[in-house]
Amino acid sequence: MRFMMLMIPKGYENAAPGTMPDPQAVQAMMRYNETLQKAGVLLALDGLHPPSEGARVSFSGGKPTVTDGPFAETKEVIGGYWMIQVNSREEAIDWAKRCPAGDNEIIEVRQVHEFAEFPPDVQKAAAGFAEMQR
Repeated sequence: MRFMMLMIPKGYENAAPGTMPDPQAVQAMMRYNETLQKAGVLLALDGLHPPSEGARVSFSGGKPTVTDGPFAETKEVIGGYWMIQVNSREEAIDWAKRCPAGDNEIIEVRQVHEFAEFPPDVQKAAAGFAEMQR
């Protein structure tokens, strides 16, 4: 089972362009990442630039509209993620609980849909897209 652990740092929605993490926090997080890697559960991880450097594309009436960050009404944003492969939701939560996160950080744990979970009509619609079928 694959799970995404989404880091949601409070206040990051208002972070200025170029905002960088504290080196000590990064060092602690790298030790955690190494633990995930050594356990063989880590598939991918990345940190994200603040929303002030991003854009959102909405599709009102089927027409794309681009809004540059920061996003005025946003209360929580993703600051980074881990993709892990474990045997259960409980194991994914256990890994999230081991993270050296600070008081202002939340980790949301979400299971990734596997291709085999989709009904036949959805699988047929996605046929030919090999990345979804792995």
